[in-house]
Amino acid sequence: MNKVVKNAQEAINGIEDGMTLMLGGFGLCGIPEKTINALSESGITGLTCISNNAGVDDFGLGILLQKHQIRKMISSYVGENAEFERQLLSGELEVELNPQGTLAERCRAGGAGIPAFYVPAGYGTEVAEGKETREFNGKMYVMEKALHADFAIVKAWKGDTSGNLIYRHTANNFNNMMAMAGKITIAEVEELVPAGTLDPNMIHTPGIFVQRIFKGENYEKRIEFATTSN
Repeated sequence: MNKVVKNAQEAINGIEDGMTLMLGGFGLCGIPEKTINALSESGITGLTCISNNAGVDDFGLGILLQKHQIRKMISSYVGENAEFERQLLSGELEVELNPQGTLAERCRAGGAGIPAFYVPAGYGTEVAEGKETREFNGKMYVMEKALHADFAIVKAWKGDTSGNLIYRHTANNFNNMMAMAGKITIAEVEELVPAGTLDPNMIHTPGIFVQRIFKGENYEKRIEFATTSN
């Protein structure tokens, strides 16, 4: 199976209005920015996006929000995006907030074939409303269901033509688990090498989970905000 595609525009072939997407990254670290840009140019709307964050106003998922391409966000940290806040408060955007660890485990469970699990986080809060709760060893837990996506879109440092991926540092945070939970997984990489080049002991995501891969160019690698002192 030839997994290599020419660019992000080719990689998103088949993504349609109303689909559910998982998008990797942590803050602005390790986000699939080239594929997000291609989605922005495509005009696809009504998306449900599962992501740790919603980007910032002019970068990452923020550019999809600016164009009202996202119908629903399933996230954990959204505090750096003013447009997200505006759409949430005006009722234009449906939002499902998750504790960060819960969101990560829901994605991992989706890839591992685990339909649901129990966690203590969120018990007694709005997070638990409408969900099954249960006591284990004298402590209350909330049942959370696994997450799946029509497409999982991830960004890796290195990948090979068979789809094996290596992430760097913080970029490993959500990309790895999301790569396993999509019906189709798209990987954009900074460096694309021939199959067999990568050290098998260094691979984070085996190529069996990846259906499309391409090499991106000129990554910005922004940060959300900088704190400096004299």
